[in-house]
Amino acid sequence: MKIFFILLAFLLLKSAAYAHGMSEADIEAMIEGGNLRYIWLGATHMLSGYDHLLFLFGVVFFLSNTKDIIKFVTIFTLGHSITLILATFMGINANYYLIDAVIALSVIYKAFDNNKGFESYLGIKSPNLMLMVLLFGLIHGFGLSSRLQQLPLGEQSWSMLLEIISFNIGVEIGQIIALIGMLFILKLWREKESFTKYAKVSNHALMFAGFMLLLMQLHGYLHTTNEEEFGFNRDEHIHIHMDMEKQNNYTHDSL
Repeated sequence: MKIFFILLAFLLLKSAAYAHGMSEADIEAMIEGGNLRYIWLGATHMLSGYDHLLFLFGVVFFLSNTKDIIKFVTIFTLGHSITLILATFMGINANYYLIDAVIALSVIYKAFDNNKGFESYLGIKSPNLMLMVLLFGLIHGFGLSSRLQQLPLGEQSWSMLLEIISFNIGVEIGQIIALIGMLFILKLWREKESFTKYAKVSNHALMFAGFMLLLMQLHGYLHTTNEEEFGFNRDEHIHIHMDMEKQNNYTHDSL
C-alpha cells in the first residue's frame, strides 16, 4: 500500500518537473540520430509518460488472469499504435495540452470504473471495457503523435515512416518494462489483506491524480492560448518550461 502511494507521489512530482514533451536535447539528438535513437526515445518517453502509465495501471489493477492482461494490453497497444503512426505520418495534429487533458480524463474514468462508479453513483451498467480501452488507446496514441511531431522527421516518406515505426517500437518496449513492474507490485500486493482493504482508496487516489493532471494540462492550455491574461506571452511561457527541463537535465547529469 505504501509503495503504491510513494509511486503515485513520485509520478505527480515528476509531472510538475517535466512538461512531458520533447526537450531541446531530444530534438538535437534526433537531428543526427538514426532509427535506434528513435527506439530509445520512444522507450524513455513511455517510461516517463506518467499519464499513460497511470491509465495502464488502472487497466491492470484488478486483472490477475494472464489472458485478460494480454487481451486488454493488446487492445490498448493496437489503439495507440494506430493513431501514433497514422496521425504522425499524415501530419494530423492538435493542441497537445488538450489531448493530454483528455488522457488525464481517461485516468479518472478508469479509476471511477474500477470503483464501480457507474453502478454505484449513476445507476447504469459500466460501458464495454474493451471498447473504452481501445478508444482511450487511440487518444493516447494521438498524444504520443503530437509529441513526436515536435521532432525533425525525415523529409522522404519512407524514412519518415521508419522513424515513426521505430519510435512506436520504443514505446512498446517501454510499456512492456513498465507493465512488468506494475504486475510484479500488484501480484505482491494481492497476496496481502491490505489489497482488498485499500483497493477502493487506491483508485480514489488514482482518480485524484487524474484530476491533478487534468488541471495541469488545462493550466498549460490557458497559458498558451490566453497569454495576455497571465502577464507574459506564449514564447516566454514555453521558454520557462524549457528552462525547467534544462535545469532538470543538469541536475541528472551532475549526479
